[in-house]
Amino acid sequence: MDGKATGVGRPRASGAAASRQDAREAVLDAAGELFTGAGYAATTTRAIAERAGLRQASLYYHFPAKEDILAELLAATVRPSLAVAVGLVSSPSLEPASVRLWALAYADVRLLGGARHNIGALYLLPEVSSPNLAGFRAERAELKAAYGTLVAAARQSVSAIRTDLVFGLVESTAITRRDDPALDVEAHAREAADAVLRLAGAGEPDDPLRAAARSLLEVAGRT
Repeated sequence: MDGKATGVGRPRASGAAASRQDAREAVLDAAGELFTGAGYAATTTRAIAERAGLRQASLYYHFPAKEDILAELLAATVRPSLAVAVGLVSSPSLEPASVRLWALAYADVRLLGGARHNIGALYLLPEVSSPNLAGFRAERAELKAAYGTLVAAARQSVSAIRTDLVFGLVESTAITRRDDPALDVEAHAREAADAVLRLAGAGEPDDPLRAAARSLLEVAGRT
């Protein structure tokens, strides 16, 4: 593919009627569609601007480079789950670690599986190692460390290998979604969270555990 947009986005209002935030969101939405469809390397900033209904100069006002758009899209796949993780790790007295681990995995898979565009499929891009994406890598590492904390608490022992397996299982949602665009996100999130507990060696999940985990997320406004 040549990276050109297949269609031009809806013309946007100009001057005072144009919302900067709306324009920024339009760029991110257009880029997410093109990056996951045409491919990151094949997508030009001109194509993104056209799809968003903006002039290319307007796009550069919000994002000086294409990598900056990628960084923002990738960050959005991690930050909500990281916020959940921080709350679950910092409140150990609320529920057993196994409940909190199930809740984190469930929320994380729902985020990756239910987003408008399958941005998680871009994690293996070589551009992810760019200095411009250091912030995303740091946040992703922090999220993985939170999983490790909960895995260790649930098993009462530290296991880096189990953490790697758990984190890999959650992030594989992007691959599953790529292969099955009609993915039942709710069912997948539930089964994946169950599998996370088994991989972590945290026992077999049951309905009371799942209900307790969902209650935690409801309190946090994450369901």
